[in-house]
Amino acid sequence: MKGFHSLPVRELDGAFDLIGKEWLLITASGKDETGKEITNTMTASWGGVGILWNRPVAFCFIRPQRYTFTLTEQADRFSLSVLPEGYRAALQLCGTRSGRDTDKFREAGLTPSEHLGVPYPAEARLVLVCRKLYADDLKKDCFVDPTLLGNYKANDFHRMYVIEIEEVWEKDGAKSEHDGI
Repeated sequence: MKGFHSLPVRELDGAFDLIGKEWLLITASGKDETGKEITNTMTASWGGVGILWNRPVAFCFIRPQRYTFTLTEQADRFSLSVLPEGYRAALQLCGTRSGRDTDKFREAGLTPSEHLGVPYPAEARLVLVCRKLYADDLKKDCFVDPTLLGNYKANDFHRMYVIEIEEVWEKDGAKSEHDGI
C-alpha cells in the first residue's frame, strides 16, 4: 500500500479509543441489485479487538438495514479504517447517510482505494485488512441485561462479525495518540 507501512498485527493498541472515540469506517465491496460492482463504507463505534481461536481478531456489528450489511454479507474480506481527526464531518456523514442514496466517498471527500481487492479510504491513518471467520445475529432471548434491549426498539438486531486481522497498515508519518500505533 503506497504511503503506508506495515505494523505487526499484535502491536495494535488503544482499541477502546480507536473504536469508541475516534470511530471506524467499515468498508466492503460487492454487487448491487443490478449486478454492478460497488464499494460502500459506514461509520462504526461499536466493536473490539482481541484474540479468539488463537488468532488476532476484530468484531464489528452491523444492522441488517444498513447498505454495507449487503456488501459484508457478500465479501470474504473487508477493512476497518481509522481516519485522522480532521475527518470527523466525513465520519458523521458516513454514519448518517445511506449508500443506497448517495456516493458516500464522494460526499465525504474520501478516495476509494484497495489493497489486494480489499477496499479502504486512502485518507485513513490506519487500515485493518480483515477476513470473515464467523457471523451471527444478536438474539433478543440471549440478552442477560434487558435494559440493553432499548437499543433495539425496532427489533433490528445487529449481525456480529468476527474477522481475522490479516494485516495492519499505518500511514507513513501518521501521528497517533495511542501507544504502539
